[in-house]
Amino acid sequence: MCRSIKTLRPPYSDDVTDEDVQAAALQYVRKVSGFHRPASHNEAVFDEAVDAVAHVTQELLDRLVVKGR
Repeated sequence: MCRSIKTLRPPYSDDVTDEDVQAAALQYVRKVSGFHRPASHNEAVFDEAVDAVAHVTQELLDRLVVKGR
């Protein structure tokens, strides 16, 4: 699932931007929901899910401890 989402932690990626995190979250929600672009009646919940996934992803990246770095 989501094989094209790049790894966002060192040593794979040292310069992770908010845009990288948001793009990964969007791709994940698209894959899970099956919608590339949701219908208008699903747009709010889709966007909320992307924001929630991005937030949790950033929290994960901030808290990971990578040994040897």
